[in-house]
Amino acid sequence: MKLQQVLSHIRRATDDYRMICAGDKIAVGISGGKDSLTLLCALRALQRFYPQPFELLAVTVDLGFQNLDLEQISALCDRLEVPYTVVPTQISQIVFEKRQESNPCALCAKLRKGALNDAVRALGCNKVAYAHHKDDAVETMLLSLIYEGRFHTFSPVTCLDRTELTVIRPLIYMKEADVIGFVRKNQLPVVKSPCPADGHTRREYAKQLLRQLNRENPGVRDRMFTALQNGLPEWRVYAKQ
Repeated sequence: MKLQQVLSHIRRATDDYRMICAGDKIAVGISGGKDSLTLLCALRALQRFYPQPFELLAVTVDLGFQNLDLEQISALCDRLEVPYTVVPTQISQIVFEKRQESNPCALCAKLRKGALNDAVRALGCNKVAYAHHKDDAVETMLLSLIYEGRFHTFSPVTCLDRTELTVIRPLIYMKEADVIGFVRKNQLPVVKSPCPADGHTRREYAKQLLRQLNRENPGVRDRMFTALQNGLPEWRVYAKQ
């Protein structure tokens, strides 16, 4: 996928949900995966012509795994002229050694988000951009249905009252397949997750389930996404009337 196609998705999402305002200072949460690198490149390109001027920086929460190499990501940020901050933590030791969690993802996500929010606030940001795309939204909905018995997923824009931060998700209209195509075309330096639970989680189960459903019922992913837009009030709060 070409950058212009990515920008069309990003621009529509930011306009539909009023994600960016003049004077915003936005931190992109960089995990090193394909989604966050795509988001970083797209927002940097958008920044050059968007009618509402905003600042952009990148932040990685280092979970403490020994084999995480961020040199290529740092080099990418240099090329894009985006300030890059790495926040060192001991989250991996807490989750896998001290707590020895049987289901580590929930605790890890909570600690990681807390560390990220503290860091971006210290950097003077008022917004943080997460790289969740269309597939992520539908997968989260499936997880909620299967394990919680409710119809729910994250929203395109979330105001965190306690931290006075706003979370935005500009990739919300992009399919994962399009993200993969963009990363391959532009040879972005994706860093493989060093987490021992990677690929063995409930989310991975939901991902495979969604792929199977979409193979057997072509277009079901898009119809599920439409159901989110029509069925969840929080998805309509920020949308233009």
